Amino acid sequence: MPSLITGVHPSVTPRLMLPEPGRQGREDRAAYEARGGYSGGPGGYLEGADLISAVAGSGLRGRGGAAFPLGVKLAAVAGQPGDHVLVVNGEEGEPASVKDRWLLRTRPHLILDGTLRAAAAIGAVTAYVYLSDDQAAESIRTALAELDELPVPVHVRTVPHSYVAGEETAAVRAINGGPAKPSDKPPRPFEEGVAGCPTLVSNVETIANLPRIAAGPASVLAPGARGQETFLITLTGSCPRPGLYEVPFGGTLGEVAETLGGLTGPPRGYLMGGYFAGLLNRRGHGLALDYDVFRDEGSGLGCGAVVVLGPADCPVGAAAQVMAYFDRNNASQCGSCFNGTAAMSGVTTALAHGVAGPADVQRLESWAAFLPGRGACATLDGAANVARSLLREFPAEVEAHVRDRCGPCAELDFAAHTPPFAVAPYAETVEETAS
Repeated sequence: MPSLITGVHPSVTPRLMLPEPGRQGREDRAAYEARGGYSGGPGGYLEGADLISAVAGSGLRGRGGAAFPLGVKLAAVAGQPGDHVLVVNGEEGEPASVKDRWLLRTRPHLILDGTLRAAAAIGAVTAYVYLSDDQAAESIRTALAELDELPVPVHVRTVPHSYVAGEETAAVRAINGGPAKPSDKPPRPFEEGVAGCPTLVSNVETIANLPRIAAGPASVLAPGARGQETFLITLTGSCPRPGLYEVPFGGTLGEVAETLGGLTGPPRGYLMGGYFAGLLNRRGHGLALDYDVFRDEGSGLGCGAVVVLGPADCPVGAAAQVMAYFDRNNASQCGSCFNGTAAMSGVTTALAHGVAGPADVQRLESWAAFLPGRGACATLDGAANVARSLLREFPAEVEAHVRDRCGPCAELDFAAHTPPFAVAPYAETVEETAS
């Protein structure tokens, strides 16, 4: 697994990363408060309906993968009768992503500050930080011990790591005492979640943006000012400087990959959104970092994990490795997903080995169109995205593999249980730099 650095794009002031170049280790309460944490802006924090309105006006969208507007989710839970619950979701299922673990380990008070603001906004009677990483859990527990009496109890709930454990209904199910596996919808958590209460489940990076917004109108971005908003990108794969970077929306993926990742031009392609958003050929290099732009191109930013495919990386082999991972790591609850991921994995693996025929490719195309939406969670959708994007973005490579496998694919072990393109969790000794 690669050793990553952290950094900030030169065009932005860090909001999520620590501002001091070269700083390492965990930020404690004193350091966070010295930057204005917990105190708010000159007029104090926005609260309740005012905060919800400010979040909606900021355009903040979820950073866990779905990019759903947070203001809508806050209002939906706040508008439900009865007691409410908040779940801050740090169970980072995508093996190619490290952003949530970094935030939890390094900036726990930023997370707790956002947690308390979100809990107050929806009228939560209790809150949970939900995760699997031991070092992240210890960081949050230490931060809680550094605080005085809290206005709402905040619990740390750990679960065994899995790809599906971070799905919102899986989080609710686990906190309620069940397995960390998705459940059928409806009801959705905002209707009936933890202990039967309306529940807001929101990603760690999303919650980390709330203190800035809650500090008042001067901190809220004007609608359309997306070029000044930032997000975290885990950039790995065939790039000279793999790392976790805070980057602006609006610039191109290629500019970020070259400025921070050290690329010298368009690569062969990208694996987007961890595994979920599938593959893009080199045209992805010129796309603006914008949720809607990538969606309109049949792809997505997802959780902000981007894997660079270099000249020696075969997209057919990459798709087959990811599909085999989906086959091994689905929840084994839905027949459509259990069988569908296995079928698509079988074809992509055969294709990588050079033993698939035109009829197999046609079946893969049919499954990729037919299967999305048929599982309890989005695992099957992610697998279908990989299959569909492979056929769309790399038709020449697929056709070549129908005739014979390529050299890079001959070296791949599709039975390996190590997740493809996985990124190791951050240790305290991670090099931290500002670009």
